[in-house]
Amino acid sequence: MSAPLIAILDDEPEIRQMLARALEDAGFRTACFGRATEFEAALRTMTPDVCLVDLGLPDRDGLSLVHRLALENGARVIIVSGRAQVHDRVAGLELGADDYITKPFEPAEVVARVRARLRGGKAANGTTNTASFEGWTAHFDRYMLEAADGAEVSFSHAESEVLRLFLEAPKRLITRAHMQEALGGAAGESFDRAMDVRISRLRTKLGEDPKNPRLIKTIYGAGYIFLGDVVWR
Repeated sequence: MSAPLIAILDDEPEIRQMLARALEDAGFRTACFGRATEFEAALRTMTPDVCLVDLGLPDRDGLSLVHRLALENGARVIIVSGRAQVHDRVAGLELGADDYITKPFEPAEVVARVRARLRGGKAANGTTNTASFEGWTAHFDRYMLEAADGAEVSFSHAESEVLRLFLEAPKRLITRAHMQEALGGAAGESFDRAMDVRISRLRTKLGEDPKNPRLIKTIYGAGYIFLGDVVWR
């Protein structure tokens, strides 16, 4: 089996080289790009396992590219950016990014985050990718939620990680600590905000009342519980 392929999209050659060297030393394959157009052209012939995306690209706003990668390609996306403001982090997570790393950074941290994303994306039994619950069917192989009437709504890879976590442990308390351990990423305010964003987006896609959700319940000070009956197939 070939090593996972990591795509690096950054307009600074030094950063591309530094990341590629660290990832290749850790056993990954890499593909580097300085412009969004080059990267998008390469996507026709390659399927990266993780994409590292800078937001400050010379030919495209990185946020729009994150949205496409997450929702259309179902890719795991880690933003690596000099934009450290909270609104940039929130925007990236809301558009489907799995993680957000600010510059300057330690290459070892990026390698650890990539490994965490790859661990979090594996199915529990390696093969089961469809689950039915409360009139919905989640197709994890194509990142799609299917309603009882056949209508479909897509979800990002980041959202799929959280949804799978809920569906694999229905009617059981899932603490923030367990989520951090299962999904990877550094614990703290940034991780908590990422989970809040993803759960909010999942609730919206499931037609939940934001003030009184029926399926994904918040247990304040403890975590979350998914209350639906789930059948995997």
